[in-house]
Amino acid sequence: MASFSHGGTDALGVPAHDFSTNRNACGPCPAAVAALQSAHAAQYPDPLYTDLRAQLAAFHGVALVRVLVGGSSSELIHRFTQHAVRSGARRATLPPHHYGDYLQAAQVWGLAAQSRSVPGPQGLHWACEPSSPLGVLDEVWPDWAQPPAGGPTWRMLDCAYRPLWLEGTAPQRDLDTVWQLWTPNKALGMTGVRAAYAIAPLHAAAQELEALHLLAPSWVVGAHGVTMLQAWVTPPVQQWLAQSLETLRAWKAQQLALCEQLGWQVIPGHQANYLVARLPLPPQDLGRSLAALRTYGVKLRDCASFGLPGHVRLGVLPPASQAALAQAWNLLEN
Repeated sequence: MASFSHGGTDALGVPAHDFSTNRNACGPCPAAVAALQSAHAAQYPDPLYTDLRAQLAAFHGVALVRVLVGGSSSELIHRFTQHAVRSGARRATLPPHHYGDYLQAAQVWGLAAQSRSVPGPQGLHWACEPSSPLGVLDEVWPDWAQPPAGGPTWRMLDCAYRPLWLEGTAPQRDLDTVWQLWTPNKALGMTGVRAAYAIAPLHAAAQELEALHLLAPSWVVGAHGVTMLQAWVTPPVQQWLAQSLETLRAWKAQQLALCEQLGWQVIPGHQANYLVARLPLPPQDLGRSLAALRTYGVKLRDCASFGLPGHVRLGVLPPASQAALAQAWNLLEN
């Protein structure tokens, strides 16, 4: 179990107004939910996930052999870290602020975790775009445009939030040169269903792909995860996602206006369906304030575990939840 804090359900149950996760607040996607209701729960999935991998490969326009199925992004992060260690990696480089599983997996598997600014031998390199928690463009691309020099190297791009890009369009990247990690449950608004997949770079060797497959437990993804991933690539689900982005853009504009009204300082550059804000109170008081908000059914994500004390991350929620946040905050201030 990871030691870093997380959002979502807690000891008080499911928050009525949960700003603490980055799931698509327009979801769950109705077409994906309907597909789940017909999942073959009585049967084991194909242990090789042949049809699923073929569907994902066609969706991304890559060869089937490049698709690797995982139990979740966290499971794949640990699997890749274990593989890198077995293959000679000695360190992991991380973004300045990052998803906690990158560091936790590095510590579990004995990799020295370092900032990108620290020079040293090659190893396992993590990037996320839009980044977590800030939702900004990742600055790693100029370095990644150069071929790796010396030593075993894995360049890992976490694509969790690329389907939820709200500010214009996602920049064009040469994704064929990196390992891609995709977790559609966030974009579908159904994070309770766990399944993910990775896409190998063009240069990945067949023996490396086989080694990563062998590191997974049998049936690493169950029937419901398979059904969700199959639904993900269908036209009705993709159409729903495109329509939901328009709704999220409108909600985000209202939420930014609310933050300004409350006197919260939003960190600029956010591209997706979440943002980070500094609250107008001492960092040491933030925990008490967040606990008090939680009693009103409102949950925000404390960013201290991301290296941003005094800040919170807010997923974009509908106007009714924004009104509940404003009311709860005003009750705290008064």
